[in-house]
Amino acid sequence: MYYSTAVYQNESNVRSYCRDCDVVFAIGTGATLKDINGQSYIDFVAGAGSLNYGHNNPHLKHELLRYIKQNGVTTTLDFHSVAKSRFIERFERLILKPRGMSYKLQFTGPTGTNAVEAALKLARKCTARTTVAAFSNAYHGVTLGALAVTANIDKRRVAGVELSNVIRLPYDGFFGPDIDSADIISTLYLTHGSGYEPPAAIILETVQGEGGLNCAQPQWLRKIERLCQDLGALLIVDDIQAGCGRTGTFFSFELSGISPDIICLSKSISGYGLPMSVVLIKPEHDCWEPGQHNGTFRGNNQAFITANSALDFWKDRRLETKINENSVTIRNSLVELLALAPPETVHVVGKGMLMGLKFNDPQNASRLSRACLEQKLLVETCGPSGEVLKLMPPLTIDSKTLAKGLEKLQQAYFNIMAVNS
Repeated sequence: MYYSTAVYQNESNVRSYCRDCDVVFAIGTGATLKDINGQSYIDFVAGAGSLNYGHNNPHLKHELLRYIKQNGVTTTLDFHSVAKSRFIERFERLILKPRGMSYKLQFTGPTGTNAVEAALKLARKCTARTTVAAFSNAYHGVTLGALAVTANIDKRRVAGVELSNVIRLPYDGFFGPDIDSADIISTLYLTHGSGYEPPAAIILETVQGEGGLNCAQPQWLRKIERLCQDLGALLIVDDIQAGCGRTGTFFSFELSGISPDIICLSKSISGYGLPMSVVLIKPEHDCWEPGQHNGTFRGNNQAFITANSALDFWKDRRLETKINENSVTIRNSLVELLALAPPETVHVVGKGMLMGLKFNDPQNASRLSRACLEQKLLVETCGPSGEVLKLMPPLTIDSKTLAKGLEKLQQAYFNIMAVNS
């Protein structure tokens, strides 16, 4: 039968999530999934951040179905289309203009790594430089260019070729709380005789989602931006996971006051889990010539429809207010769990609705993840050693389901503490 787990033995060895969770899911609504037996699971993974508005959000689904029933065009490469035009117009009006931002939109291939590849290529083209600077614990994708700026050794070692033309820099807090790595980086780049030559770009995540929920402080981000300006390098912000509201504002960097030269968006930009990626480019850096970067599925019109509808959540401040309220609820719940563990063995990390628990012993994060699954709560781990249990529920999750999910996490935590005591 189609739902037999034996079928999946025909799937490549590269599969990962299903190795720890062999549940066969059938239905998704909001923050809840149901398996083929009708068992319900609360989803704190949200499609790795691609489902910020939940599974089958009714507003987005209504607009998508209406478009399909009207025989709306499905894919258009980069031909003009009604769906794309409407998205561009509303994104400019509802997202960019209210924030005083001026960017051109480039639609790339459908995944986040496609957006990163385009951003890196563009930065090198505009500056006529080859080297890009990236950070410790960074994750930007697994195609070769994006993989080169990714720090994860397990991902890098299977590239099969040299991952070159990248300088690795220490992220905020990498040397501990008392050392400002931005000052060190600036000294290296601005001091004669250091051997550090100006890069084409510096690429960063303001919150390193896969790297362990490390958060860059606003003043650190401003120093990196100033360094880019001094060096004539472009600042690329990879907002693929931390953006689209995940950390409290539409763009994760808004409260820092920085103005990136290039911004990469994907995951929840479509609002519905449909493949879509966008590169935002300051007009003065749009040095592309026609056709120099493309992709067959850069014109996913169904994604434009749901992305347009998702912008309705950003017409006012109600969603931001809800995200901030949920963030407080999540943090308070995690802080309560710290009291149950030996001092300094686990810490709360992350920001907004991208938070988690960082364990000194990575095995405890894995144990807690498995215990959560037993409670029918879906979570995942992240960090260089898988030491962080990451919580990423849909931004639109209702208060009752959020509380229930956190109760399941608490019960799972009690269970592993009892086993370890």
